[in-house]
Amino acid sequence: MSARALSQSSTASDLISLTKPRLSSLVLITAAGGMFLAPGHFTPVRALVTLLATAGTVGAANAFNCYLERHSDQFMARTRNRPLPAGRMDPNTALWFGLSLAAVSLPALVMGANLLTGVLGLIALLSYVLAYTPLKARTSAAMLVGAIPGALPPLMGWTAVTDQMDAGGFALFAIMFLWQMPHFIAIALFRKDEYAAAGLKSVPLERGDESSRAQVVLYLVALVPMTLLPFQLHIAGTWYLAAAVVLGLGFLGLGAWGFFKHLGKPWARQTFLYSLVYLTGLFAVMALDRIPRG
Repeated sequence: MSARALSQSSTASDLISLTKPRLSSLVLITAAGGMFLAPGHFTPVRALVTLLATAGTVGAANAFNCYLERHSDQFMARTRNRPLPAGRMDPNTALWFGLSLAAVSLPALVMGANLLTGVLGLIALLSYVLAYTPLKARTSAAMLVGAIPGALPPLMGWTAVTDQMDAGGFALFAIMFLWQMPHFIAIALFRKDEYAAAGLKSVPLERGDESSRAQVVLYLVALVPMTLLPFQLHIAGTWYLAAAVVLGLGFLGLGAWGFFKHLGKPWARQTFLYSLVYLTGLFAVMALDRIPRG
């Protein structure tokens, strides 16, 4: 392969990395879940366009985030090798890449789904870039703000099919919102030193480890009953109900164990990993046990 081809391949790889593919894939799974669970019919072509447009919108938000946090990213092990902090890409390239993605994806979201879903996509983009990202250096409350765009994708999937916001869509939104709290706090606990070096605020840095473990438990106490709503709203059946209870009690038990035993970073990492298994399992069983409607 020629040097020019290698350079082009490297640039393409760096541009893709700006979209944070692993994070974006989780967003797409929840958006697709909301779309699949919603009552009504949606053609495969419209579903594909909507998911691609959602991926582009999320990718644009992540590219803007990389641009704005290029200096603090140098101090964190998981981010220092990104194209901007590593010096492999001009910041303006990342900025224009994000703008281009947004300019294409948001109109495509409106055309593929509907205006409501496009507006929700715009809210997710703006709140992530203009509210959550700058607040991370000021207050740990940024976590709550950041959970809003993080919880919108399943609601967007729901509204893409129904063209309305109702109890089912809000239930999915609430589950995602509450799930992010113990997930984020667990990350902040085992990466506490990196957050401090980067100048980013977090619950452990502002409130301490004990308060952080207590908040994990409190959010899980709210999350577990919230996951029962899809059964109560006749979105999913009894197999989902059983899975939600088992997975939820496992999550709550893990959180309580860390709180009462005053556990540290290994427990926080285990909690983070379990949170990923938990969300994947919850949405997978919800989809498998979906109750067809309309």
